[in-house]
Amino acid sequence: MIHDVIERWHLHMRGQLPGGLDELLDDDVVFYSPIVYTPQAGKAVTTLYLSAAGQTLPGEKTSSSGDPSKGFRYTKQVLSGDTAVLEFETTVEGQYVNGVDIIRCNDAGKIVEFRVMIRPLQAINLVHRQMGEMLEKMK
Repeated sequence: MIHDVIERWHLHMRGQLPGGLDELLDDDVVFYSPIVYTPQAGKAVTTLYLSAAGQTLPGEKTSSSGDPSKGFRYTKQVLSGDTAVLEFETTVEGQYVNGVDIIRCNDAGKIVEFRVMIRPLQAINLVHRQMGEMLEKMK
């Protein structure tokens, strides 16, 4: 089941999934932010956080030399049972950001848990600031 979910997640990330997050997320999904201590429960709040992250972490599409590798990209993925771990890299304001999305699904093929971890510390501080600004704009 997780293979299908991750295939649809990648389609969503490319803007090619009709229904987007509404199709992917279970109504009772729980989002674990690298910034917020408490888990965020429910489809509406998870959609808000993931949408803000999409605006905050798209990375720089190209570097000054035209190198597209500075944009958000998944570099590794491990799928097992109902869980996927997707490692990503991007660059935000010239700062390297490395992290993982840990995604768990149910038997219906819906995401029930989405956990994000980011490193290094400078990236966490930058993402914290930018996510706060983006969430404020989206309210």
